[in-house]
Amino acid sequence: MVQEYKLFIGGELRDSSTGEVFDDINPATLENLAAVQVAGIEDVDRAVEAAEAGFRAWSAVPAPRRAEVLLKAARILQERKEELAVLMTKEMGKVLLETRGDVQEAIDITYYAAGEGRRMLGETTTSELKEKFCMTVLRPIGVVGMITPWNFPIAIPSWKIMPALIAGNAIVFKPSSDTPLLAIKLVEILIEAGLPPGVVNVLPGPGGVVGKAIVQNPRIRAISFTGSLETGKWIMEECAKTMKRVSLELGGKNPVIIMDDADLELALEGVLWGAFGTTGQRCTATSRLILHEKIKDEFIKRLLAKTKSLRIGDGLLPETDIGPVINKAQLEKIERYVRIGKEEGATLLLGGSTVDPGLPGYFFEPTIFTDVRPEMRIAQEEIFGPVLSIITVSSLEEAIEVANNTKYGLSSAIYTRNVGNAFKAIEKIEAGITYVNAPTIGAEVHLPFGGVKGTGNGFREAGTDAIKEFSEVKAVYIDYSGKLQKAQIDSE
Repeated sequence: MVQEYKLFIGGELRDSSTGEVFDDINPATLENLAAVQVAGIEDVDRAVEAAEAGFRAWSAVPAPRRAEVLLKAARILQERKEELAVLMTKEMGKVLLETRGDVQEAIDITYYAAGEGRRMLGETTTSELKEKFCMTVLRPIGVVGMITPWNFPIAIPSWKIMPALIAGNAIVFKPSSDTPLLAIKLVEILIEAGLPPGVVNVLPGPGGVVGKAIVQNPRIRAISFTGSLETGKWIMEECAKTMKRVSLELGGKNPVIIMDDADLELALEGVLWGAFGTTGQRCTATSRLILHEKIKDEFIKRLLAKTKSLRIGDGLLPETDIGPVINKAQLEKIERYVRIGKEEGATLLLGGSTVDPGLPGYFFEPTIFTDVRPEMRIAQEEIFGPVLSIITVSSLEEAIEVANNTKYGLSSAIYTRNVGNAFKAIEKIEAGITYVNAPTIGAEVHLPFGGVKGTGNGFREAGTDAIKEFSEVKAVYIDYSGKLQKAQIDSE
């Protein structure tokens, strides 16, 4: 019999108000890993009440003392890295090499956020008046709602939770229903590290009920969401009604440009990792390959040979390169886009089908299209699977134009030995991230993460920008003149 997991509210495990449970399924074996209670609207209200109490206690703790809790949590995460990675491979499907990296990201951002506990920096400036001091300080927002996806089930929550905590906020957190166990384990570690009751509350359940209730709850003062563009637009509209802060990370259609002077073997390794790592289920995945016509044939020849050698199967096995996609609906979505690509006139060079590696789960072949035009749907819409579209260009200017020809703007990359090409790409590509001679994946926690255009709304996760995402800036004026002084008013 599988274990049943309750909701986590106010520092305690509590039964859901709905009385319902859902199964947490291994996408490779279809084994039922756990039964998880389904939260309802009443549970959101309970969690917000607990979070408000938690906020009052936590925000009163000096930031360096808050950092001590995060440091302890980082050490516990490090000690349990392999245990968490194995659980993630079972729950989400990607190979152990990658799930270890996912946990390492959580470790890194937790250490980083803890370090910011002694760097909650404001600004000081001079006043236009005598004997007057001016500065800014950072203050926590309050109760923050967080909604996260399944593809990085401990890294993405940590990218949100840890900066919010060091800034002094409390959290109501809805993880993906495909990967609730990693979220529960993460919060258990924070509690073990000394986080006070109510500061983080976990509510598994459907986005249409739990996520909606979190977004619309008037006592939640900010929302941080990673997911689809359509859902992000709805969240932004809802938050506008109450002037609630909202930060969005909404996916990408990320290009890699390979110029005719590139190191082709280096580029090949980057494209394989960027396109087919995590089975293509990354917002930063390489989904568009923009090849200079002079090296197109040679690069495609090498790409096909390498891609054919990738091994599909259970992510727990060391020989596996590519695991399953997350669920049946995602598998069907990928199949649908392959049909669309064929109907649009693209040439299917490799893959395009489900595959049976001896397991009953949701496996799809690495898939490569060529003869892709920039306006095709497979070159415009986020597929979130192991599907790569190849577009041919004759110049750097054309490559950048193609790269920018999408509603998204998250990650990008260029392979070139020409420093001028590199800097032109950095300047002209419309993206929040540009890599030079590296794939579109591999963000580090001390730099800001996020995008432009349809990818986001101006906020950035990670780096010092993450602290700003979860803080309010207060301007402070201290007049020690002992008399009324009037700024901007002419005086004799």
